[in-house]
Amino acid sequence: MTWLPLTRILLLTALQTACAIVHAQVATSPTRGQLLYMTHCVACHNSEMHWRDQRQATDWGSLTQQVRRWQAAAALQWSEDDVVEVARHLNDTIYRYPRLTGPVSMAAPRR
Repeated sequence: MTWLPLTRILLLTALQTACAIVHAQVATSPTRGQLLYMTHCVACHNSEMHWRDQRQATDWGSLTQQVRRWQAAAALQWSEDDVVEVARHLNDTIYRYPRLTGPVSMAAPRR
């Protein structure tokens, strides 16, 4: 009868350890947008840049336009898919603008 509490403790410990191992293995990989941003943009564009009062991105369209503008200024030669992925990363982590459902316009944002 004295083994029953010890057995329960050992089983619970084993279950907790197994859950921790599974949780550690399920960690998500960074997105392409996050990798591009961390590699090419974060040196100049820290989080304060995105929270300033005069920020240029005011909606999804202007956000993608700003990503397109700065990748061109840095001569990164990103594809449109890369621009959208970085904009999506910024939108998901910082801005939270509603996304357009159609293709992203390459036109300059209206002022």
